[in-house]
Amino acid sequence: MSLVTAAAAALAVSMTVISPAAAAPSATAADPSPNPTAFVLERFRPASQAQGDRGAVTYDSALVPTTAVALVAELRLPGKWHGEMRDHEMREQGEHGKHGMPPRGTFVFLALRGVEPDHHFGIHVHTRPCGTRPDSSGPHYQNMKDPEQPSTNPKYANPRNEMWLDVTTNSRGDARAKSLVKWHFRAGEARSVVIHEHGTSTHQGRAGMAGDRVACINVPFK
Repeated sequence: MSLVTAAAAALAVSMTVISPAAAAPSATAADPSPNPTAFVLERFRPASQAQGDRGAVTYDSALVPTTAVALVAELRLPGKWHGEMRDHEMREQGEHGKHGMPPRGTFVFLALRGVEPDHHFGIHVHTRPCGTRPDSSGPHYQNMKDPEQPSTNPKYANPRNEMWLDVTTNSRGDARAKSLVKWHFRAGEARSVVIHEHGTSTHQGRAGMAGDRVACINVPFK
């Protein structure tokens, strides 16, 4: 299965699970069906060939070789979570069943092909574009910004306040991940997906840390 086909299937299945209405073929102004707002398919290149806010680069060719490929897709969901709904909206949701609004939030799908086999990578959305240096991509994107940076407080550095996409690759070096959060990215503040050398820590004082940055994918998140 190609990465594009895998992404399309994952998006369709996920939207059906989130809300059948979101997978419906038609939409109205009152009930807009979400569409992919970012879709990137890139082959990794050496960091010395970084192209501003486009493309994908590797900082460690042993873990992420230049033959590897990444796909990232974003869905921006326009609806509301039940805790945000007013009484009449809750009644309408119940009355219309599968035709109700999908929840408000952001869904991101990631697929990797041809990276280091049988390896656990920590992966997060970052605030700046990829560059020639691993730290070019800035810190993790946070819905609620930690006043202390770098952020290692699990109150802020967690998969509900950040976008985490950790994966464990198979014997071919392929993997997929998806994440749904209850918020939208602020315009222009989420610019890349960074792959780290190992899984993400959740412990106080190390929360969000995942080792060296080994690769980076520019993504025009909305």
